[in-house]
Amino acid sequence: MSYAEKFEDRWFWEADPDGCLTYLSKTVADQFDAFGINPIGNPIEKVFRVDESDVGHSRSFKFHIVSRTSFSDHAVRAVKGLHESCWSMSGRPWFDPEGNYKGFVGSGTDLTKTRNQLATIKRLAITDSLTGLANRQKIQDILEGLLRSDSATSLTCALMILDLDGFKGVNDTLGHPVGDALLIKVAERLAITVGDSGFVGRLGGDEFQILFPGDRTEKGLSELARRIIEKISEPYILNGSTINISCSIGICLANGQSDPEFLMRNADLALYSAKTHGRGTFVFFEDEMLRKAIWRKQLEDQLRIAITENQLKLMFQPIVDTKSKTIRGFEALLRWHHPIEGNISPSVFIPIAEESGLILSIGDWVIRTAVQTLKILPDDLRVAVNVSAIQFSNPALLSTVTNAIADGQIDPSRLELEITESVFLDDERKSQKTFKSLKSIGVRLALDDFGTGYSSLAYLKDAPFDKIKIDQSFVKNAVDPRSRNSAIIQAIVALSNALGMETTAEGLEYQDEVELITKLGCSQIQGFVFGPAMDIDQILPELKAGIRKMRPIGPKRTRRPRTRFIQSAKIRINDNDTAVVIKNISENGALLEHRHLSDQMVGIGISLSFLDNVLIPATVRWVGVGCAGVEFYDAISVDFG
Repeated sequence: MSYAEKFEDRWFWEADPDGCLTYLSKTVADQFDAFGINPIGNPIEKVFRVDESDVGHSRSFKFHIVSRTSFSDHAVRAVKGLHESCWSMSGRPWFDPEGNYKGFVGSGTDLTKTRNQLATIKRLAITDSLTGLANRQKIQDILEGLLRSDSATSLTCALMILDLDGFKGVNDTLGHPVGDALLIKVAERLAITVGDSGFVGRLGGDEFQILFPGDRTEKGLSELARRIIEKISEPYILNGSTINISCSIGICLANGQSDPEFLMRNADLALYSAKTHGRGTFVFFEDEMLRKAIWRKQLEDQLRIAITENQLKLMFQPIVDTKSKTIRGFEALLRWHHPIEGNISPSVFIPIAEESGLILSIGDWVIRTAVQTLKILPDDLRVAVNVSAIQFSNPALLSTVTNAIADGQIDPSRLELEITESVFLDDERKSQKTFKSLKSIGVRLALDDFGTGYSSLAYLKDAPFDKIKIDQSFVKNAVDPRSRNSAIIQAIVALSNALGMETTAEGLEYQDEVELITKLGCSQIQGFVFGPAMDIDQILPELKAGIRKMRPIGPKRTRRPRTRFIQSAKIRINDNDTAVVIKNISENGALLEHRHLSDQMVGIGISLSFLDNVLIPATVRWVGVGCAGVEFYDAISVDFG
């Protein structure tokens, strides 16, 4: 063996004038021997063949042997055995000193490792390293190939984008290795469920995409989406833990004008819509989604301008002591007056602020502005500020609150931060740490919208709030004796009293609600019954003058829901019938259209007859021009469907 042959990737060969191998380096000969093949004495073209992928060298070995022409860097493979191996071969004819042709000599190098490495690099370039699924680029390439096609299949292909519901909680509680194992299991279930009907890929994180070429209908895709959601939602057992997640799916069908960006964007918009509908849902793209997305983006851009141009403002709604009906403090409510659109509801712009991250700067501004307001208010009044879950999870919140209190030089207990149960969902330990840090500063903490979320009593045990705010959904209809809301409010009040917490019932609109909430023992009342949120400059003069008493200004009685109900009827007064038309009706009364009633009839008893000529006893409560209101003696059913 020569010195050069000691190198693993370099070997030599010789052939006689007929092209039969007479010598082959041991490193290659041993590889053939492992398959029971002896290459010596065999024609070279019976041992090696030019690799089909080597398009630059189409001449065969036999051609070069017969024509006695040199060749170099031919990619070759074994004719038999060693099918995975690949070499690069070069050769030239040789002659003795007298010029007699003696055959061929040449050398070779092993390309197997290089080819395998290139194949691995190529595979990794189009494959997700964790799940083995196609990656974003691979699906993009397939999609572009379909949409470039002139066939009809390109007009009806469909794209699904899938996002896991609850995956972040798995990562946060069980760790990223378990999260990765879960993603692998999800990928396996997706591949099995989709089968050969589509291409499954992973976008990254907990997002997957599925491309379906060919003829697809909404009905068929809906059935498949349901199967995918059902399969993904089955429990997973990992590291001894049972994990339950779900998924949301956005679906977009291609059309003649589709391109990859079109499908990706629209499927993503459909996914966003599905996520807003709740866990485990799928939604098909509709044009309205794009219009809404454009509108939201425009509103986001305008909100950024609003922050810099001071279009945002805090308004203050009184929080009133239930017994004394005096002001105990205010809730700072954020308002946006757009120079063109006018007042934009917080229910519209707050979600946009949260999604865009603007809520952090807005929330900081709200806290600092609220503290500056406290500075000019009487010392015994508090101001409550809503803190979003995103802001609560931001480490900068503590410094924001601390600096604001230091700058305002106020008693920290005058600032009350209202948070919802959602702040504990993602990382409860982190939330508990933030909660305790805020309490150590001295600010008060209120649990907002109690009873409408997950309502775990552990929040009250582990995070001792200063106040529980009873959501207005429990206040609504609480005066109705058939409603359970009053019993729920009473139970919340009893729980709060036992834990030493205050209670605030919010969303009151009617004076009879005030009476009920007072009777049930709530600490404080908040709502339009005492008036809307106001500019602090409107309130300050009376507060400085010592005027704290609040009088209810809302309607005295809770008005029952009314049903639009146009029906000919008659009223009977002292055995005389008068024709009327019922314009709308509720459980307790009706609005009548008439021609002959007078205001002298207010307070008298009548009988109203309409459906099946049944007489319903009622009292005339008011009479106007062409219309009148009557109250039934007993509540009736208004379900006329």
